[in-house]
Amino acid sequence: MKKFRVYVTYKPSVFDPQGDTITDAAKDLGYQSIQAIHVGKFFDIEVDDSKGTAAQTVEELAEKLLVNFNLEVYRYEQLGGD
Repeated sequence: MKKFRVYVTYKPSVFDPQGDTITDAAKDLGYQSIQAIHVGKFFDIEVDDSKGTAAQTVEELAEKLLVNFNLEVYRYEQLGGD
């Protein structure tokens, strides 16, 4: 079994209202050096790799289910496993 983490974030051109709200709140708390905070999400996925296709499976799942390509981009990394 292999473990992967898929990170999904907004494209740079997409407005991130939650990130802007958090950035403003950080500045209100006195963290004036904060320039921007961007919000994203991640998915931890465990895949049976007995066929040697775990990475391909993760890519297909991300592209078909996890990512809205109109607004988001993704990347993934292998966390562990055999």
